[in-house]
Amino acid sequence: MNAGPRPDEFGAGERLAVSVRDLARGFGEKTVLDGINFDIRDGEFVALIGKSGSGKSTLLRALADLDDDATSSGVIRIPDNLSVLFQDSRLLPWQNVIDNITLGLRDADARDRGLAMLRDVGLAGRENAWPNELSGGEQQRVALARSLARGPSLLIADEPFGALDALTRIKMHELLFRLIAVHRPTVLLVTHDVDEALVLANRVIVMDEGRIIRDIAVDLPYPRDKTHPHFADNRRALLSALGVVTHV
Repeated sequence: MNAGPRPDEFGAGERLAVSVRDLARGFGEKTVLDGINFDIRDGEFVALIGKSGSGKSTLLRALADLDDDATSSGVIRIPDNLSVLFQDSRLLPWQNVIDNITLGLRDADARDRGLAMLRDVGLAGRENAWPNELSGGEQQRVALARSLARGPSLLIADEPFGALDALTRIKMHELLFRLIAVHRPTVLLVTHDVDEALVLANRVIVMDEGRIIRDIAVDLPYPRDKTHPHFADNRRALLSALGVVTHV
């Protein structure tokens, strides 16, 4: 991976970007989130991991205010200007690339910002392309450009690289790092991949059965070296929290 931000460039702020207190969410008689409490400081890059059914997606939907069908209690404080990056690029097939990026933006300079973001994600000149003319990786680059074109204070990313092949995923990691260093949003990344969490985040939160069970600071220099002893130590700690026994 190319050199990314220094470790002190993430999580250096003292102001809280996200504050969650006693958060509960349920559907019918099923409790999915049970007393969630955590903070994310301005500029932090936090990864959220857990087994399927642990409550990760429900927590993300609660933060993004996408869970109107849930019974709820607790307090969530987040920035007004947030963007959500999904695993599926969710591009509108009847809109070209630039119109997808600027969808919903009403600023006079929206198109110029969209074109600048398109250059930033390495797709300059593709503004008039249709989504079905792009590869999966290119579609996700457009989705990332759309999210960042809004100048979010908080970027919530829901397994945005999960559907990509291994090489494309590595390239997307590099791109995400570079763009975060420029635009500097706070980031909450939801992922199933322990290595991805450790490569990208400076803090990893582990969920299980609707609760936070571990909150681990990843104090490693960027770019992350998977052969570093502390990387292996953190990996073992996270896998153990997920109930995976490993000697690697």
